[in-house]
Amino acid sequence: MKELIEYIAKSIADLPDEVVVTEETDDQGVMLKLQVADEDKGRIIGKQGRVAQAMRTLIRVTAAKKGTRATLEIL
Repeated sequence: MKELIEYIAKSIADLPDEVVVTEETDDQGVMLKLQVADEDKGRIIGKQGRVAQAMRTLIRVTAAKKGTRATLEIL
């Protein structure tokens, strides 16, 4: 899942070298934290949050196939 979010974010961002995805696991599932350059936050979130929502949907589906839960936080 981490690789998926990293690939999508780097494809969208103007500064792909500043994209950092960290993965934390706890009893509720997997928490992915996405950090991008300030100039790229608007691109990553998208109009009315559509890009961010699409990424969240993708990781939820991927996590469901693995039998766990996943959330995405954009820092």
